[in-house]
Formats: sequence, structure tokens, C-alpha cells
Amino acid sequence: MPYLKPLLIAALLTSCIACASDVIAQALPMPDKGKLLATGGVIQLEGAGGGGLTPWATISGYGSEDSYGVNAHITQVSTQDYRLQTAGVAIGIADKLEMSLATQKFTGSLAPLDKLELQQDVVGIKLKVAGDLVTDQDTWQPQVAIGAMYKRNHAVKGLEALGITNVKQLGAVDDSGIDYYLSATKLILDHSLLLNGTLRLSKANQMGLLGFGGDKRNHYQLLPEVSVAYLLNRKLVAGVEYRSKPQNLAVDNEKAYYDAFLAWFPSRSVSLTLAYANLGDITIFNPKNQRGWYLSLQIGN
Repeated sequence: MPYLKPLLIAALLTSCIACASDVIAQALPMPDKGKLLATGGVIQLEGAGGGGLTPWATISGYGSEDSYGVNAHITQVSTQDYRLQTAGVAIGIADKLEMSLATQKFTGSLAPLDKLELQQDVVGIKLKVAGDLVTDQDTWQPQVAIGAMYKRNHAVKGLEALGITNVKQLGAVDDSGIDYYLSATKLILDHSLLLNGTLRLSKANQMGLLGFGGDKRNHYQLLPEVSVAYLLNRKLVAGVEYRSKPQNLAVDNEKAYYDAFLAWFPSRSVSLTLAYANLGDITIFNPKNQRGWYLSLQIGN
């Protein structure tokens, strides 16, 4: 039943919105911005709050447990031969629930993939289930959250001359799928240090841009992701990230993602993240290690 997965996600979102309606009804006309600067993180490539590559257990926005927060972002990653653009919005409710919507566009610049265009939409949900990033300073307890991302891939453009218009023709089993993840984030204020570990269950090829599952394997894999960040001062954060990847497709010898980033938080309304990312190979048609710059602007309340 091809529509079962999106219907399940829609039902889950509707249920969570209903549960949060009392909080929204009592909220201030504008978010109270009660959380500490930078504790909402930034928005990662698939729209969830966290680092650039991986979600954290943090909830987007600066709304306290009695309020909410809303953010919008635009991100671009440019390597030697490709460009990835993402944009989206995220809302955090009662510092407990996060819902997000993002769109991704991936394009090529080197023949034979110079006309390639891939697009994907991502609907995300995250729920904090234990701990608190700030108040649990005297215990080992991290903030813990669970989340899911429903991803829907659009038609492949630019390869019509090869007869390819869908990711399934590249070996993918599906053009839509769901990632599930568990994140644990620990902020150690005395040492200005943030540690995050995420375990993701996924069948996504290149985050889903090349579909889900493949001709090599078609089962969920448990993929670890790690972030380490250091607070240089209250407005500037530096860190590194690692994200493991599956290898489902014969046409894509997929590699892990890495980055080193610097995030600037001049206020609770604006953040700017600059990173240098290593995305590995993209396809066997261009077996070159792709490295380049990541720039993301986030605005909100």
C-alpha cells in the first residue's frame, strides 16, 4: 500500500499537534525566548534541529517549556562538481516537541551529470523523552529525543537522454522512505563542551536523494552519527561531525560524511553556520571525493 507510510506520518503529526494545542493556546503572542543562547542548535540538512549533518536531541527555537519557537533556514553546500540547496521551517513546542518541513535540491555541474537535478521533500518530527540540556548539569543524564523523517523523492531531471526519470531506474527500490533516530545530547557547561550521539535506522541513499534501498541491499541499517562542539564564547561555537552512510546501490559507492563547523549566534533571532564538509563519492559516474563549503542562515524566534 504505497500511501500507508505518509498516512502514518500525517496521523502522528496530527496527534502531536492535538496534544500540544493546550500549550499553544496558553502561549504568549510571541515566543518568550526563555532558553539559553545556542541551546536550540542550528537546523541540519534534513530540517531537524541539531548540527549541520546530524540531528541532536535539542528542540528548535528558543521557546521555554511554557512557549514555542519558530525558525526558518536556507542552506547551500557546494563541492567541486555538485551543489545542494535546502530550505525549510521548524517549530519547537514547549521545549518538548519539534516539527519540521524541508525541501532539498541537488544539481550537478560536471559532464555527464552537468544537467542532473534531484529534489526531495522531508517532513520531520522529534520528541524529547528524557533529560534536560541545561538543568541536568550535576548528573550524567543527557537530553534524549526520538525522531522520524518521512522523505519523498521527486522525478529525476537531466538524464532523460539516458532514459532515466526515476531513482528506481538507478537501482533504488523506493522513491520514498522513513528514517528513525535516537539522539542523546550532553552539554557540560563547566567545560564549554557539547557531545552528541545519534543512532539512525535508515535505507536512504545519499539522504534519500537517490531513493531508498537498492540492488545491493534493501534493509534498515543502524547508522551511528557523532558531533562534538566547543563553545568558544557565548556566541561562537566550533565543532566537528561524523555521519555514517549505507551502501545500497551498485551505482553509488556511498561514503561517510564529515564536517568541521563554526556557528555564530549574534542573537536569538539569527544564526550563521560555516563548515567545510567531506561528502565522499556521489556516483560511480564521477568517482571523485567531493569536498566543499557549507553555509547556512537561520532566522526565527
